[in-house]
This record gives sequence, structure tokens and C-alpha cells, in this order.
Amino acid sequence: MSSSPQLQTAPGSGPDPDTVRRLSAGLDELRRQIGRLVIGQEGVVEEVLLCLLTGGHGLLEGVPGLAKTLLVRTLARGLKLDFRRIQFTPDLMPGDVTGTEIIEDDRTTGGRALRFLPGPVFTHVLLADEINRAPPKTQAALLEAMQEGRVTAAGETRPIPSPFLVLATQNPLEQEGTYPLPEAQLDRFLLKIRVPYPSADEERRILAATTGRLHDEVDAVLGAEEVLLLRRATRQIPVNDALLDYAVRLVRATRPGESDGIEPVTEWLRWGAGPRAGQALILAGKARALLRGRLHLAVEDVRAVAPGVFRHRILPTFRAEAEGLDPDTLVTRLLDRVPAPASGVS
Repeated sequence: MSSSPQLQTAPGSGPDPDTVRRLSAGLDELRRQIGRLVIGQEGVVEEVLLCLLTGGHGLLEGVPGLAKTLLVRTLARGLKLDFRRIQFTPDLMPGDVTGTEIIEDDRTTGGRALRFLPGPVFTHVLLADEINRAPPKTQAALLEAMQEGRVTAAGETRPIPSPFLVLATQNPLEQEGTYPLPEAQLDRFLLKIRVPYPSADEERRILAATTGRLHDEVDAVLGAEEVLLLRRATRQIPVNDALLDYAVRLVRATRPGESDGIEPVTEWLRWGAGPRAGQALILAGKARALLRGRLHLAVEDVRAVAPGVFRHRILPTFRAEAEGLDPDTLVTRLLDRVPAPASGVS
């Protein structure tokens, strides 16, 4: 967004327009700062911001060299928040993520004592780089932190600083040396974000920008308090009952046996999405509305976030895979077949 649009409110309770207007200026500047280093990928940047606004977590998937790590680093530099990075490798242990106890000398008593050394998960923004390079046991070390905002380590439950955001990157599973993420881990991600190849024009701009004088200055524009206020405002956006029903119908239409007659979709699916998908549709849709200066959820918001919400929560059948029907194609069919509320519903 190049400038803050005029805020549009819906009748009833909701976030304070003046507060949101002030914070929206910071969001606009954050996006501008990211655009100084990350060329193109506007859709990817927006989905990452949806995760930031909702308190959810994002999984970015793309082949190596598409600036996934650069994007997360730049976002973190544009926030006045602590940032840590974990490079996932096949020999990474769970304690390397959550922390471990060490033995150290006690100069007062002359004896020895155990001290907990926090791992990199104790931060505000965590980049889990190439998460599918590590075995499932280590991947699972992030589960409690992502879902509960705390970690149980060395016999104690320890809170993680708030706000907390995990942005993980992964290479496609057909790449050598990767491990599929368990379904429970995947479901913890609000969105699975596809990072495409740049267009020809974008690739030319990338070459021009990265083969000359380096410009890597990024200003920090939003702090913890502002992020928490934005998250609160996002959740306060009202939702019409018709849109809640629409989200429920979309989710249930992915489940064989519960599809309410949407057989053209479920015949291609081994299993469908759980309740977290509905939560993600509503929350991510609210965040999208906020990014566009609206303080009410619209049908277009739910439909726009559906691919990122569903693509890691549905499993195509072997027949669908053989016929080249990937999750995004099936989500498109789903949106075509499940009737949406009237466009004026908000």
C-alpha cells in the first residue's frame, strides 16, 4: 500500500478507527521498507503481514534463491523486535531450538549448579530456515512454542516474549535431503505461502539492484506495543453471521463424508481440513481487510486467503496427483462450487 486508504467502518462495535489509522501509517512504511530490498513478491509480502497481524505463523515454500530468507530478515529489521534465526540441518537437536541446561561453577559456594541457557526460540521474530532439512523430532520442538507461546524445558514451563512470530522456510519436498513436516506441525501454520519465480521485469530489476552498489539500509518502524495493538484491532473487526457460515461450509466441503454434496471436490481428496482452517479463514480475512483500510470482513477477503489457508491442510488423492491436480487447483474448484454470500455482505 503506497498510502493509508480511508478507513471504512461497519455498524456496531469494532476497533477504534483513530488508533487503526495511526497504526496503518506504520504498516505502510513497513511495507515500503521491505520493498527497498525485496523486489516484487507483493503477494508474498502481504501474506507475511497477515501472519504478523493475526499472531499466526507462516510457512514459506519455494526453490532456493527466491529471497525467502531475505524477506524474513528484512521484515525483522523493519520491526523494533528481537530477531533470531535457526538454520535447520539434519543434525540439529531439539535442545538447539528450545534451550538446554549447562553446568557452571558457583563462585559463592565453590560448588556446581545447573543453569538453563535459553535457545533461539526465546525471541519475538524467529526465522526457521529450511525447516524441512531437520528430522521430525527437531521440527516438533517448535510445536508448543508456536501454539502456546511457551516452552517446557528442563522441567519448567517458560514463557516466550510477546509478540511472537515464527516464519519458516522450506524447499519443495522433491528437493534432495528434505523431510516432510508432520501434519500436526503443518496445521500450526496459519498460512502456507508459495514463493514463485519472479517475472522477467522483476528479475531484471533484481540483477540491477544486486550486482552494483549495495543498499541494505532498513529503518525499524513498528515496535512490540504497536504490533500488539494491531493484533488486538484485527480480532476486534466484526464478522457477519453469513460469513461465518460461509467459512464453515468451505471447510466442511473439503472433508469426504461431510461435504454436503460437493462431490466434484471431495472425490479428489483423501482428507480435508480441520477446525483451525476455519479460524484461519476468518482471522487472515480480517487482517486482509485491515491492510485495505476496512474495519469489516468481506466475502472477497475470505476467498483471497483461502489458498494459503487450505493448501497445507488438504491431501489430494493419488489419482488427483496423477492428473496434475495440486492443492491450489482443488481450492479453486472448491471456491467455484461452494456458494458465497452476496457480495454486499460484510
